[in-house]
Amino acid sequence: MGLKTPLYDAHVADNAKLVDFGGWDMPIHYGSQIEEHHAIRRDAGVCDVSHMTVVDVAGAQSRAFLGYLLANDVAKLTVPGKALYSAMLNEEGGILDDLIVYLTEDGYRVVVNCATREKDLAWMEKQSSGFDCVLTERPELAILAIQGPESLEKVKAIVTPERAKLISELKPFVGRFSGDWFIARTGYTGEKGVEIILPGTDADAFWRAIRGAEITAVGLGARDTLRLEAGMNLYGSDMDETVNPFESNMGSTVVMTDDRDFIGKSALLVAKTTKELVGLVMLEKGVLRGHYPVFSQGLQVGEITSGAYSPTLSHSIALARINIGAGPLEVEIRNKRLPVRKVAPPFARNGKQAYQLTDES
Repeated sequence: MGLKTPLYDAHVADNAKLVDFGGWDMPIHYGSQIEEHHAIRRDAGVCDVSHMTVVDVAGAQSRAFLGYLLANDVAKLTVPGKALYSAMLNEEGGILDDLIVYLTEDGYRVVVNCATREKDLAWMEKQSSGFDCVLTERPELAILAIQGPESLEKVKAIVTPERAKLISELKPFVGRFSGDWFIARTGYTGEKGVEIILPGTDADAFWRAIRGAEITAVGLGARDTLRLEAGMNLYGSDMDETVNPFESNMGSTVVMTDDRDFIGKSALLVAKTTKELVGLVMLEKGVLRGHYPVFSQGLQVGEITSGAYSPTLSHSIALARINIGAGPLEVEIRNKRLPVRKVAPPFARNGKQAYQLTDES
C-alpha cells in the first residue's frame, strides 16, 4: 500500500482504478481515459494532484535563496500572486526538477513533483544553508486542479461569493489566498482552469461539491495525454538530471543575462548543446511510445521521450530528443520504420490542432 491523499476514499467511491504513482495510490482513470480527456478539452474535469509537494519559503533572504536555487529569476515576481516556472539544477546543469513558484505576501510558495519529493527537499535544505530563510513543507494541504473551457464558471457556482469574485479577477499564472485556500490560474492541460491548494480537511466536501456540479473526475492517464497535447514536459520522461534546460525545450526559463549566480550556471555557460526536444506527429496508423528510436537517413539521431495517441487530434504525437537539425525523420515501431513529421509544440490548444506542418518538417 502506498501513500494516500485526503481524497482516497472519494476515489474508491467513484470507482477509480488506483495505481502506484511515485509511491502514492492514485487514480489512473475512473472508467474511460478517453472520455476523461475529452471532458477537460470540451467541458470541465477535476484531477486530484494532492500528491504534489508544497513548500513555503519565508525569511529576509528568501528571494536571494530562490535566486540562487533556480535557473529562472524570481526577481521577475514583483506583485504578490505572480507565478514563475523554473528548473532546479544540479552543479552540472542537469535538471533536478521543474516547479512553479509563487510570490506571496509572506514569502514564496513552491510546488514540486511528488516523485522527486525527498530528493528536492534534501537539496533545498542543503542549499538554503547560509541564507536567512525557513523552508516549511505543507503535507497537510490538498490540491485540486479543475480544468476545461467551462471550469471557471462551474467552480464559481459552488464556492463562496468572495472566492467566485477572486476567480473572476485572477489573470493566468497568478494565484491568491482566500482565507486558508490558495487559488491559482495555473494548470497542466493547456486549458483554462484553476488549481486550488486547500486544507486536506476541506478536500472531501469540496470534491463532492465539484462532482455535484457535473465536473468529471479525471485520472492521471488523461492528465498525461492532456499535458502531452499541450507540449508540456513530464519530469523523468522528457527531462531529468542527465539533460540541461536547453536540451529540454526550456531555454526560455533560464536567465543568464545578469550578474546573478545560480546553481548550474557555470556548467551551462560552457555546455555544448547538440540535442533538442521537438514535437513529432505520425499521421498514419500506429502509436508513438517513449523510448522508441528516431532515425534520419538510416542513422539513429535520438529517441522519443513521451508519446501517445492524441484523443483530440485522432493521431499519434510525441516529444523526442534528437540531434539538432536532424531530418527527415522516421520512428522504429516493431522493427518497422515509419515516417514522422517534426513540429513545434503545442500539438493542440482550445480543442483544436495547434501545430503547423511545413515543407521542412
